[in-house]
Amino acid sequence: MTTLPDRPNSALLIIDVQNAVVAGSHKRDDVIANINTLVAKARTAEVPVIWVQHSDDELKAGSEGWKYVPELVRQDTEPLVHKNYPDSFEDTELESVLAEHKVGRLVVTGAQTDMCIRSTLHGAIVRGYDATLVADAHTTEDLSKYGAPTPDQVIAHTNLYWKEHCAPGRQGGITETAEVTF
Repeated sequence: MTTLPDRPNSALLIIDVQNAVVAGSHKRDDVIANINTLVAKARTAEVPVIWVQHSDDELKAGSEGWKYVPELVRQDTEPLVHKNYPDSFEDTELESVLAEHKVGRLVVTGAQTDMCIRSTLHGAIVRGYDATLVADAHTTEDLSKYGAPTPDQVIAHTNLYWKEHCAPGRQGGITETAEVTF
């Protein structure tokens, strides 16, 4: 239902599943296992798998913390988008990568739920994409000591409000790993 013309394809978007980003994240291993399942499904269906990697003053490019977790292995043919802001579209080549693959629907996974996942979901809808969040394939760290809800509550709330999210000609929504089809 995307508003982008001639964009019939879907893509799997894997956001910031980097060593330092997910080191203390809620259900880290389960989320990574689910993302691996989704990667296998996407590759089997010949759907683009697009990797997004964050860097900033605290997460230095090239550092061990900046690297993707060893459990997830990107193929050389799969696009890697480098970013410096929470929204994966902001000042990156993501839009041109998606246009090249005629993608109008994103299946979104990764970290951190309350920053880069939410920002990218909204960025996608605003730019005309459909954006489906995989409810059991995103995570965040515990920021409750700063007044945030616990990670399980952040994830549950994000899933709740994204479930019915839509805009004219665009659709949000959630699904579970087991239910994802490309």
